Parts: sequence; structure tokens; C-alpha cells
Amino acid sequence: MKQTYHLAQINIARTLEPLDHPLLRDFVDQLDAVNALAEQSPGFVWRLQTEEGDATSIQAFDDPLIIVNMSVWESFEALKGFVYSGEHLRVLRNRGSWMEKLQTPVLALWWIPAGQTPTLESAKTALRLLEEQGPSPVAFTFAKPYPVPEHSLVLA
Repeated sequence: MKQTYHLAQINIARTLEPLDHPLLRDFVDQLDAVNALAEQSPGFVWRLQTEEGDATSIQAFDDPLIIVNMSVWESFEALKGFVYSGEHLRVLRNRGSWMEKLQTPVLALWWIPAGQTPTLESAKTALRLLEEQGPSPVAFTFAKPYPVPEHSLVLA
């Protein structure tokens, strides 16, 4: 039987101020709605979250202003459809109001076996590989996607 794969993604951002700063209020106020929209979107599988319902309190990097978002989708098309449409696109277009422009990759995509949950370490590896090697079958972007693999590609 052929292995089924899902698409994992990580995106990071460095906020201009701590999340409790008034500058970030509009961004923070939209998190619940955008997360609910993701969960209701076709092809959504999983997202990283704490008991509070989002991932903003998870410090995955040394810099406390870097926030992380991770999710898993049934397909590249499902994730792209969510990211580049509707309310999420409106929030994405306003990113510059709340986030710094980073010089390193802020998004990485990679294929995982269906049923697997990506770890923060595998996600950070995907970002690092994208920065060091550019898009490849093990870590890629919307601009340079790679098809579902023929065999397992493991991020350590």
C-alpha cells in the first residue's frame, strides 16, 4: 500500500513589540477567529496550540519576540487555499503593521506521513535547511513547491 502524506508548515514572525503591547492588540484580537477559520477550512488536519488555544506563548527560539505557528494540511492546495484567501489573507497583508521583516526564511513546508505530528525541532530543521540550501524536497516554499514524495523524507 502506498504511503499517504500530509503537508506540514511552520511560519515564524518577530513582533515589533511584546504581544501585550497596544501596537499588537489588533493582531492578537484576530488570532481566535483566524485559528477557527483554519480549523474549519477544507483539508485542515492539525495545528500547534497550548491550552489557551494558540501557539503565541510557545517560545521555540531564544528571541522572545519570535512567535511560531505550525499546522498540518491534507494537501499543498488546501493550505495554499487557506493562506491566500479571505480573512487570513487580509491579516497577512497587514503583517508589516505588527511584524519585522526578517532576513531569514519565515515559512517552510515539508511532507510528513499522514497521521504524524511534526515536532518543533523538525520544523526548525526545515527552516534551517531552507536557509542553508534553498528549496528542496525536504523543505520548500509556496513559490517553489515540491510534489508528494515517492518515499519517506525524514527531518531530524
